[in-house]
Amino acid sequence: MTLAPLDWIIIIAYLILAFSIGIFYKTQASKSLSDFFLGGRNLPWYIAGISMVATTFAADTPLLVTELIAQNGVSGNWLWWNMLIGGMLTTFFFAKLWRRSEVVTELEFVELRYSGKAAAFLRGFKSVYMGLFLNVIVIGWVNVALASILKVFFDIPDETVIWVIAGAMVFVAIYSSLSGLMGVAMTDFVQFFIAMTGCIILAVVVLNTDKVGGITGLKEQLPAWRFNFFPTINSGSVVNDIGTFSVTVAAFLTFGLVQWWASWYPGAEPGGGGYIAQRMMSAKDEKNAIYATLFFQVAHYCLRPWPWIIVGLCALVLYPELPVEDAGQGFVMAMKDHLPTGLKGLLLVAFLSAYMSTISTQLNWGASYLTNDLYKRFLKPKRGIETKEAEQKDYVQKARIFTVLIMLLALFATTQISSIDAAAKFLIECGAGLGMVLILRWYWWRINAWSEIVASIAPFAGYILANYVIGLEYPFNFLFTVGFSTVCWLLATFLTPPTEEKRLIRFYEKVKPDGGWKKYRNPNKPKSKLAPLFISWVSSIVMVYCILFGIGDFIFQNYAHAGIEFILALISFLLLRFQMKRTRIFEI
Repeated sequence: MTLAPLDWIIIIAYLILAFSIGIFYKTQASKSLSDFFLGGRNLPWYIAGISMVATTFAADTPLLVTELIAQNGVSGNWLWWNMLIGGMLTTFFFAKLWRRSEVVTELEFVELRYSGKAAAFLRGFKSVYMGLFLNVIVIGWVNVALASILKVFFDIPDETVIWVIAGAMVFVAIYSSLSGLMGVAMTDFVQFFIAMTGCIILAVVVLNTDKVGGITGLKEQLPAWRFNFFPTINSGSVVNDIGTFSVTVAAFLTFGLVQWWASWYPGAEPGGGGYIAQRMMSAKDEKNAIYATLFFQVAHYCLRPWPWIIVGLCALVLYPELPVEDAGQGFVMAMKDHLPTGLKGLLLVAFLSAYMSTISTQLNWGASYLTNDLYKRFLKPKRGIETKEAEQKDYVQKARIFTVLIMLLALFATTQISSIDAAAKFLIECGAGLGMVLILRWYWWRINAWSEIVASIAPFAGYILANYVIGLEYPFNFLFTVGFSTVCWLLATFLTPPTEEKRLIRFYEKVKPDGGWKKYRNPNKPKSKLAPLFISWVSSIVMVYCILFGIGDFIFQNYAHAGIEFILALISFLLLRFQMKRTRIFEI
């Protein structure tokens, strides 16, 4: 397919804008490690929050949603909608603690919280394991999605598309290595609005094609189960491959009671972590950290999905011949076949925006681990007397080198990933059981470095035992891995000595966590705020789900249901606002 000159003008203008932002923030990013990786800890909540949303809006997400729609209708989105529970836990229980810790990276927190050689080992190991290994898998996963878009949209052969991806990654690596997090976040801010505008326009255009005929025509041509918001609970062990998302009782309970706290997954880490923690730590203060994370949850679950869902439903009408395993291509084909000149360029920019925001964040986040937690902590050579300015310039230089290194390794990883689903399944299932340690390390003094080391390694053994030795299927393989990992890290916790007293006292005095820290708590300290935090957590979950379903029912013209859901959302919001105002949860 050949783009019109207007389409190319839009694409080139966007690329110039993104590069200009990188140049503009180059000087600020070069000042220090904190400026490069945390934007000087000066991001307002709306910049930090939108940056979180833009990062999770990758090129693969609309395609994945389209595949879920083809298989299970709207209800298929519960595969990721269930993660809201853990996301809101991060908002109210951890955002202020991350900002209060004043660390540069999540891994620096390891030696703020733990002591000894085990803590040093954990920090060094995770800097390579997460900064390189898992990071390049995620980037490769996103690259595969962009490649599928380009192949469908432009009919680019497989042997050529990797070079196009390489060019896109080089461009992103250049502007992200120049500008650091501040430039990445400001670019994310622009990219989010471009991507959302493009997807909304696409949804409106395809919905109003003659073949679809608007919402009324869409509902007439598709079976009613496609529009169901909720999965069905199957008392047996057999679930439907095609139809309303059907789960067994065991799987339903796993989703609702276990998976959201037990699983480590990029962007949805229990207790916060990764680039989400990076944005919280870059906020101006604790209040901005909480508001940024709250905005992220609302925008991520309520605002973004519906344009994708509409296009996914329309694709079933427009391209009924597409097999379910290739249903994601329907999103790209709708762009290719139904957008006029100018809008094609805008939609391509929208996908480039989604791609670039994710890649730039992954590169910056991964480089932060390799620079701050590997090079600075373990590899930096002794040079005698060195000025602080020279030292910081050296760190920033190494950060830029690590950014390029990650890019090169991610390109190799892209050629090795056979499917998006395989990478996602690997990340989720080999992170089962780690989540509880990541939560309790803030709220229970007895957790030590060995707890986290064992909780990081044990899921791999549990995964192998459950899937290849015992032969269990989901959810029992997942529950086995969680149980196995939990037993292992509990044994490690009580069989090894606790973190040294001085380290625990220093950590408590700096972070001031609630929970199991009674022996370190100042008796004059205000009462624990866990109860109001719990109320805020529950009310915010109800609010977001009600907004999510209210918007969907309004779009599908179920106005009575939408009205009830919006009223419940308002009540939940008022309760949340009352709790936050009365208890001032963002204050010490």
